[in-house]
Amino acid sequence: MRKLVVDDAIPFLEGRLDGLFDYRIMPGAAISNKDLKDAQGVLVRTRTRCNATLLDNTPVSFVATGTIGLDHIDTHYCDAHNIHWQNAPGCNAPAVAQYVWRALLELGFNIATDTLGVVGKGNVGSLVVEWGRRLGVNVIVCDPPRSNRGLTDENYLPLEELLSRADAVTFHTPLIKSAGEDPFGYFMTPTVHLANRANLALLKPGAILINAARGGVVDEEALAEVKRSKGLRIAIDTWEGEPQINPAHLDIADIATFHIAGYSRQGSSSQRARILSAIL
Repeated sequence: MRKLVVDDAIPFLEGRLDGLFDYRIMPGAAISNKDLKDAQGVLVRTRTRCNATLLDNTPVSFVATGTIGLDHIDTHYCDAHNIHWQNAPGCNAPAVAQYVWRALLELGFNIATDTLGVVGKGNVGSLVVEWGRRLGVNVIVCDPPRSNRGLTDENYLPLEELLSRADAVTFHTPLIKSAGEDPFGYFMTPTVHLANRANLALLKPGAILINAARGGVVDEEALAEVKRSKGLRIAIDTWEGEPQINPAHLDIADIATFHIAGYSRQGSSSQRARILSAIL
């Protein structure tokens, strides 16, 4: 029987694997190379860095993550070592979109008069856009990768223009540290500090900014400066350096949560379904 090591934060899996795998459930941050010495697979979330340090000299042949993001998985290493990997795209998109709209309304966004800027129109961003337009909101979008691939479903704007025109901006991009192909074969440019000191200064006084994408997409030091000078209203769910965030940065946000926007019963069920389909 194949052996698995499973992050204890993946919901609704216990009991579902009985009779199919010999599995061990443990805290994701504690999973080590030693724990995988006789395992054929590992099921993780973002707490486990799946790279050479974890996977070298193990029999692991597949890695599944119950997350959309892949920045904790070295997909190039996995591909080079014939390790199949699977994420769970879209599993928590409705929950994050609900978080974003709740934050917008709580921070005073006026659906009748304000313009919403959405940076990244993927699984989450597309829902934020769709729901906004159903409410009659003027929504503008920036997504260079989609634009570069010839997807013409939007009049995609440059980031600087979007930031200067929007009354509220919400980020929904992956965290990309260096230029190159993403795991799905599309060329991507870095998104670390995509929102930086220079372009954050383009925001309107009193604008709303939400980061429920990845910590590091927004330069939090620069955001603190612009908040003071322009009176920004801010919601942050994803933080630079998480889980070891800078406590001083908590003061930046009017709404501060700890990467929980995607946690919902619906999203958890979808995670389980994606993971099971990947390993069965």
